[in-house]
Amino acid sequence: MNPGNQITLLQNGEEFFPTVEAALDRAVQDIYLETYIFKNDTAGGRIAKALGRAALRGVKTHILVDGYGSFDLPESMVDDLETAGAMVLKFRANTSPWTLRRRRLRRLHRKIVVVDRKIAFVGGINMVDDMGIPGQTSPRYDYAVRVEGPLVEDIYDSVGHIWSRAARTRLLDCWNRHGEDRAPLIEPRGRMRSAFLTRDNIRHRRDIEDAYLRAIKQAKFEIIIANAFFFPGLNFRQALLGAAGRGVRVVLLLQGKVENRLLHYASHALYGDFLDGNIEIHEYHKSLMHAKVAVIDRHWATVGSSNLDPFSLLLSLEANVVVEDETFANQLKRSLMQAIEADSRRIVVKNWRTKTFWLRLASWLCYGLVRFMIGIAGYAPAKNQVDAKPSRKHVS
Repeated sequence: MNPGNQITLLQNGEEFFPTVEAALDRAVQDIYLETYIFKNDTAGGRIAKALGRAALRGVKTHILVDGYGSFDLPESMVDDLETAGAMVLKFRANTSPWTLRRRRLRRLHRKIVVVDRKIAFVGGINMVDDMGIPGQTSPRYDYAVRVEGPLVEDIYDSVGHIWSRAARTRLLDCWNRHGEDRAPLIEPRGRMRSAFLTRDNIRHRRDIEDAYLRAIKQAKFEIIIANAFFFPGLNFRQALLGAAGRGVRVVLLLQGKVENRLLHYASHALYGDFLDGNIEIHEYHKSLMHAKVAVIDRHWATVGSSNLDPFSLLLSLEANVVVEDETFANQLKRSLMQAIEADSRRIVVKNWRTKTFWLRLASWLCYGLVRFMIGIAGYAPAKNQVDAKPSRKHVS
């Protein structure tokens, strides 16, 4: 854990986007932005304009988007950014559904912004409007954090490393100059102990999952997890059931609305065992839930991009911030409990058991299918960890 940080919780786009935009408009040296989805909508356009303004001021502006999540990023938007002086790369731009190459499933799922090596944003919020889905009446439910203090250096090194590898892959030597003028060591900005955790397919395959497991196994009285796509493996399930078995209150806040039908029913396969093990399950129904956060014993918390599913735990590049601080953890807990009490429905054992055998069987088949298919891709050797292309030439 890294001491001396100030971590500020941001809920939904209404808090996140204005804060990011303000930081971009104050940038004087360099900007790194990584995101899975970048849309040309109200929110995405707002951030793109701020990035363009920064580039025009001479700020070194680096934008890395995922080739699948941002496949429909308009060429005109990329042209405007590059004309302003920004550098834009697309991570694994070949997303053809007809290719069977395993690495096409390994995506850049991180959502990170670093400005002037002084401030960083990490979380689950993409560069897309909270209200961007037809018929949606409430904002997408999600979180991010603003980071100030020594931890920013770790985040900066991580995004710079990914960017440099992407630029080298495309032989863009003029873009591969991360950290040439090292800034002085970042002074403490607060009293929070925190860590920046990543997941990749090389040295950090299990860092995020292991951090969760350590915290769960050490929990004494309460675990609250909110996760949009939740169907973890055996070790994770056993850790939660073990915590509940020793008297820890375990609360899961999961997606109630159907966003992906296969993944939705796969997550339901675990409900029976969890309910039998005295684990509370609440489904969020007010809007689409995109959160990937947890609070344990009111002092340990994490916010980031990693779901607790095979896609995040076995395939994608992910990033989470872990915070050990009672004030921060209690703020996140209050926010989660408000969502649970006001906008969610609790799943109870007697109602769950009334579901037909065939529906429960279908859920287990979906669960097995998803874990099997993603597991094969996740543990197969990757030819290249990063395969990026200049974005302008590879936009659908």
